[in-house]
Amino acid sequence: MVEDEAPLSADEAQRLIEQQRAEANRKLNPDPRLLYWPWGVSWLVGFALLFVRHGPDGRVLVNMPSWLPLTALYALMVAALLISGVSGARHARHIRGASQAKGMLYGFAWFLGFAGIAVTAGRVTDELPSDLIGLLWAALSVGFVGAMYLAGAAIWGARDLAILGAWIGAVNIVGVILGPGWHSLVVSLAGGGGMLIAGAVAYARVKTDE
Repeated sequence: MVEDEAPLSADEAQRLIEQQRAEANRKLNPDPRLLYWPWGVSWLVGFALLFVRHGPDGRVLVNMPSWLPLTALYALMVAALLISGVSGARHARHIRGASQAKGMLYGFAWFLGFAGIAVTAGRVTDELPSDLIGLLWAALSVGFVGAMYLAGAAIWGARDLAILGAWIGAVNIVGVILGPGWHSLVVSLAGGGGMLIAGAVAYARVKTDE
């Protein structure tokens, strides 16, 4: 006759609960580094290129084709959108119901928003002086990202996301006030750097909670 297994002690039961909770969190919550760092790198590099090619008062600090910085920035942002989107989609497979619907609509809002920015800015580009063209595209994109982070914070009650969204919005406004060239520098350092820091802090908090 096989004897029943001995019941778990209180400590063993607590450890089992913690392990199961950590495993559930890993399945349901994407690695925050994959959500923040791709955007941080894209802004740090892309806006730095804009600054050195289209600096304040039209200064060219590094000579390169005028179209290259903005093209590089948007290519990096598309890559960031794909990386963060794939990461979110992989974890969304384990979510059903209202939360899944919210995530799908939120992802679609990113796509639709950037498409709207591209069409709108492209429509008025020919009417603007060259120094304002880059500022328009960059400011619209950065402002949209900040607003979407705040929207995401409202949907999921994420305080860290709300802080980052408000920070990005404020950084964008300051950059626009300073004007062409300076906007790129401010967003590169304060915006891109802020995302890298936010990703590191969020990941450290996840590891602490495990």
